[in-house]
Amino acid sequence: MKLARLLAALTALLTLSLHLHAAPASYIPEMEYLRLAPDASVTASEVMASDQWQRLPDQTPNFGYIRDQIWLRFPVTDASNSNLLEISYPQLDAIGFYLFKDNRLLREVITGDRMPFAERPVQHPHFLFPLQLAPGGNYQVLLRIQTEGAMQAPLQLWNNRSYFEKASVESQLHAVYYGILIAVICFNLFVFIALKEAVYLFYVLSTLGYLLLVGGLNGITYQLLWPESPTIQNRAMAMIVPLAMSCTLMFSRAFLRLKQVSPKMDRLVLAVLALNLTMAAANLFIDYNTGMRLSVALVIPSSLLLTFIGPLQWLRGNPQAMYYTLAWAALTLGSAITAANKYGWIPNSFITSYGMELGSALEAMLLSLALAIQIYRERQDRLHSREAELHALEARRNAELQLMDQALHNPLTGLPNRSSFELRVSELIRRNPKQRLGIAVIHLNNLYAVTKTLGHRNTDRILELASRQFNDVTRKVPGIVAIEQSEGRDFYLASLDPQTFALISYADRTESVPRHVLRDIEVIRQPIDFLGMQVPLTPQLGVAIYPDHGTDVNTLIRRAVIAEGSERARERGVAYYKPSKDSYSAERLTLVSELRQALELNQLTLYLQPKQCLKSGDITGFEALIRWPDRERQVPPHEVIELAEQTGLIKPLTRWVLREALEIREKLAVKGAPTRIAVNISPNNLREPDFPVFVQRMMQSYQCPAGELAFEVTETSMMQDPANSLKALKAINAAGIPLSIDDFGSGYSSLSYIKQLPASEIKIDRSLITELAEREEDRVIVRTTIEMCHSLGYTVVAEGVESEKTLKLLESMGCDLVQGYILARPQPFDRIIDWLADQPCRSRINAS
Repeated sequence: MKLARLLAALTALLTLSLHLHAAPASYIPEMEYLRLAPDASVTASEVMASDQWQRLPDQTPNFGYIRDQIWLRFPVTDASNSNLLEISYPQLDAIGFYLFKDNRLLREVITGDRMPFAERPVQHPHFLFPLQLAPGGNYQVLLRIQTEGAMQAPLQLWNNRSYFEKASVESQLHAVYYGILIAVICFNLFVFIALKEAVYLFYVLSTLGYLLLVGGLNGITYQLLWPESPTIQNRAMAMIVPLAMSCTLMFSRAFLRLKQVSPKMDRLVLAVLALNLTMAAANLFIDYNTGMRLSVALVIPSSLLLTFIGPLQWLRGNPQAMYYTLAWAALTLGSAITAANKYGWIPNSFITSYGMELGSALEAMLLSLALAIQIYRERQDRLHSREAELHALEARRNAELQLMDQALHNPLTGLPNRSSFELRVSELIRRNPKQRLGIAVIHLNNLYAVTKTLGHRNTDRILELASRQFNDVTRKVPGIVAIEQSEGRDFYLASLDPQTFALISYADRTESVPRHVLRDIEVIRQPIDFLGMQVPLTPQLGVAIYPDHGTDVNTLIRRAVIAEGSERARERGVAYYKPSKDSYSAERLTLVSELRQALELNQLTLYLQPKQCLKSGDITGFEALIRWPDRERQVPPHEVIELAEQTGLIKPLTRWVLREALEIREKLAVKGAPTRIAVNISPNNLREPDFPVFVQRMMQSYQCPAGELAFEVTETSMMQDPANSLKALKAINAAGIPLSIDDFGSGYSSLSYIKQLPASEIKIDRSLITELAEREEDRVIVRTTIEMCHSLGYTVVAEGVESEKTLKLLESMGCDLVQGYILARPQPFDRIIDWLADQPCRSRINAS
C-alpha cells in the first residue's frame, strides 16, 4: 500500500509538471547558432555582426560532447511578458549572456559551473537571467556556451511569476524523488546496523550514489554541498557515475548470491566492477570531457549486464530475482535514455531529462520491497519458534497485570487510586509542559457522621454509589481528562483516600464555560439516594492550576486540598487555590513576618479615595485604603487584609488604620477639606470583646466629632457570626460612628438581618456598576436597589464608577453618592490635597 501511494504521488506530480512544461506563459524562441573554435577570441558585438549564423534545426540546442564555442542568437518577441531566461541544464562550464537593444549592448553576465555558485545572477540550480525589458525597441539575446561535458542548452523565455510557479512544482517532484531515496537509505541503513549483513550496506551505498548523481545532474549538490568549489563539483560529477555503478554491482552480487549459485557470472561481475573502480580513479586525473564520455560508455554495458543477470536468475528459480529484474529494467531504461540524451542522439524532453530519476526511484522502491520480503521470510521461522514461549509469557503477564491493576485501583470503588492519579498528572505535564491543567479534589465532609449513623458496610455501599455518580457527572465536564481508559472502563475520577476524590481537566477549556461547570458542581453536591434515604455527603471542591499553583503533582494536590478546606469552599462549595490564603506556604510565612515588621516600623500607609454627592457636586468625604508602598514585590491590599485575618494580625492592623485615619482627618480639617473618613473593618474585629471600647477611646483621644468617622463592613462577612456582629455594631453606633454596608449585591446575606443593623449607608458593589451602561439587567438591579434602599431610609453609594455615561445613569436613577476612578484613584494625603485644589467647585481648601 505504501508503494502504491508513493507511485500515485509521483504520477500526480509528473502529470502536473508535464502540464506546466506546456504552459503558455513560456516559449522556446527560434534560434540561430554559430560554432567557433574553443580558443576563438571574439567580442559579442563582432559575433552579433557576423554573417555566418545558421538556423538551429531543432528547438533545443544539443551538440553532444564537443569543446567548441557555441553562440546562440534569438529575438525577444514578447518584451512585455518575457522577463526571465532559463537554461535548464546545470552542467555548463561557461555561459556568456548578452542583451542587445537595437543592436546596442545593454547588459553582459558571465557565469557557469566553473565559477562559484554565488556569482550566478539568480541563486538557483538552473541558469536564470532576468531580462528587465522596457516597452518598445528591438531586443535580442546572445549566448556564448562552452563546456567539457555535454553541449546542450535547453532554454525557454518565461514570465518570471509563471516560471517560479513551475519551479515550485518541479521542486515538489524532486522532493518526492529525494524523499523516496532518503527513506530507502535510512531504512536499509537501520537494517544493516541491526543485522550486520553486507547486502544492506551495499544497497545503501548504491542508492546514495544514485541520489548524489541525480542531485549533481540537477545542480542541487553544487548549490547545497560545495557552492564555493567548482572544481569539486566537476570532479564529483565525473567520479560519481562509476562509483554508483560499482556499489550497484557489489549489491547485485550479494543480493543474488552469485558466488554460490553462479561462479562464472560472479567472475564476470567482478571484472566489470574492477573496470568501474578503475574508471572512478582515472577521473581524478583525466579531463572532464573524456572522463564523462568513458564513464557513460562504461555505464551502459554495465547496466545491461545487471539487467541480463536478473531474468537468468529468475529462470533458475530464485524468487528474489523477479523484483530485481523489474527494478533493473526500470533503471536501465531510464539510464539509457539519459545517456543517449547526453550523446545528443535524442532531443531534450521531460522524459529524457528525468529518465534516470524515474528509473532510479522505481528501482529503489522495488528493491526495498524485495529486501523487506527477504527480511520477512528470514524472520518468519523465528517467529514460529517463539510462539510457545510467548504463550507462557502471556500467562505470566496476565497475572502481573492483575496485580498491577490491584496496585493502581481502590479495592472498594474500583477507581484509580492516588498512585494512578499522580502518574497520569505527571504524564500530562511531561507530554505538554505548556498546557494548563486543573487539579480538583472532592472531599466528603459528612462521611464520618454517615458512618456513625449507618455503619461501615452501608457507608461502603454509599461510597460505591457516590463514586459511580460522580464519575458519570465529571465525564460531561468540558475539558475533562480521562484518568484511565480501557475495555469497558472509562475513569474520569480517582480515589485519593476513602473521603476524597480527584479529577483532571484542561483548565482553559473548563474555565471558558463556568455555568456548565457550576451546574455539574451542584449535581455533585446533591444527596445520594440510598435505600430510599437522601444521604448528604456535603462535598467540597478545591482546585489548583498547573503551572500557576505548582509544577509537580504533589504540590498541586496539596494546594487543591488547601483550597478545599478554605472558607470560600465552605461557603460556596468550590474554591480555587490562592497563595494569599495558604498559611502553609514558606512565602506566606515570610510575608507574615514582613507584615508584622511593617506594622512595627510604620511602613504601611493610607490612601484616600473621594466620594462625591451627585446632587450638589461636592466632595463629601473619603474612604481610607491600606497600601504597602515600599515593599519590593507589591502585595494587593485585599491579600494584606486576608493575610492579617488568617494570622491574627488583623487586630493590630485595624488599630493602626484607625489611628492613621483619625490623624489624617485632623490634617484634612486644617486644610479646610471635607473631613468625613470611612474605614473598612474586618468581621474578626467585630468578634473582639474590647473593640467597641477601643473605638470610643480613640474617638475621645482625637476629639473626633460624631459622624466624622464611619465604618464599612461587607454584607457577607457579617453573616459569619450574625449575633455577635450585630451586638458590636450597635455598640459602635452608640459611640456616634455611622455604619456603611459595603459590596452590597455581591453576596447572599439576608435582607431581614441587614434591616436590623444600625446602618445608614449602602454601597452597591462595583460588579453591578462596571457594565451598567452596557447591560440592561444590571440597570434594572441597580435601579431597584436604589429605590428599595431609599424606601428603607439608606443613603446609596455607587462604587467603581469609571465613565461619564455610568455617572449620568446613576444620577438619573437617584443615586446619592459615587466613588471611583472617574473622580480620582486612591492617592496619598498630599496628592489628594493637590487634587482638591483643582476642584474649586466641589470643595474649598484653606490657602494654608
